[in-house]
Amino acid sequence: MNLDHYVTLGRSGLRVSPLCLGAMTFGEDHGFGSSVKESEAILDRFIERGGNFIDTANAYTRGHSEKIIGDHLGRHPSKRDRAVIATKFTANLYLGDPNGGGAGRKAIFAQCEQSLRRLQTDYIDLYWMHVWDKHTPIEETVRALDDLVAAGKVRYVGVSDTPAWKVAQAHSLAGFRGWAQFIALQIEHSLLERTVEGELIPMARELGLGVTPWSPLKSGVLTGKYTRENAGKHKADRGPFVLSALTDKAYAVVDKLVEIAGALDTTPARVALAWVVARPGVTSTIIGARTLAQLDDNLASLEVELAPDQVAALDAVSAPTLDFPAGFLRMAGAFTNGGTTINGESAPAWPMAPKNDGERY
Repeated sequence: MNLDHYVTLGRSGLRVSPLCLGAMTFGEDHGFGSSVKESEAILDRFIERGGNFIDTANAYTRGHSEKIIGDHLGRHPSKRDRAVIATKFTANLYLGDPNGGGAGRKAIFAQCEQSLRRLQTDYIDLYWMHVWDKHTPIEETVRALDDLVAAGKVRYVGVSDTPAWKVAQAHSLAGFRGWAQFIALQIEHSLLERTVEGELIPMARELGLGVTPWSPLKSGVLTGKYTRENAGKHKADRGPFVLSALTDKAYAVVDKLVEIAGALDTTPARVALAWVVARPGVTSTIIGARTLAQLDDNLASLEVELAPDQVAALDAVSAPTLDFPAGFLRMAGAFTNGGTTINGESAPAWPMAPKNDGERY
């Protein structure tokens, strides 16, 4: 697969690259990240290779990420119109202002105008609700988003980091009312975060939402940089995010990644990304890069083809514990399928079933 093998995002006609460039580290405002010059070079390299999907948020580096993209792409119509620029609302950038963030109508409209100014564009291609705002009725949020679409300030809307039941409620409500529906779902998904396979990903596939995973390398934990042998010897830029993830299970996954990478003459990071890219329901995987070298290494993941036994090995070592009823329903396949194969899925016979067809009461 190449970066210019575009795919449609969810149940829409929006064409995006199979990898999305995450711009959370554009700017050094948090004490780490890419300089303006390096960020611009990363943008150029990604676009030169065929990438067109760029993801940011009003909160990323306190708005500086959006400004970098606006200065480099937004102000140039020929560059801007070829890019699919996604940004997010909900984060409050104004201390003490109760309407500075959230998903209420006043907050959404204000955040959208601020993002448009920073991005130096007349429209946002994909506008994400960054996280669920439990203090705002979902009807108010989806209606406000529909108004932005009708006004031409937003082309499509999506949802990120929100419970499956709330996404389904909002999506169904918008459909009934004839409002703009979500076309995509952004969630954390990696070999170390697979609980989303219980509710969120099945929901997205059922509703026709394209899945765009974030942190597919778990903040760098799955790059192969952190191993049992050098535990405690590396200083992580994202400190707590990395250290809290360095568990025995994480090291077991990294060991398997290193083993498979050696067999394929590639890197653990590329193997980890290739696993996410190939997951059912995934449309475009969000990659982050602070340097051109990191970007090039991540882009090379599209050249990695994992054999079925390698996928099975990674699945086994990273198997999640799913909340009820997801785990139970996996087991219950035998209860409904009765030892048959349906839609390519086979299940053993239910132990309590009769040995043969017998009499049907």
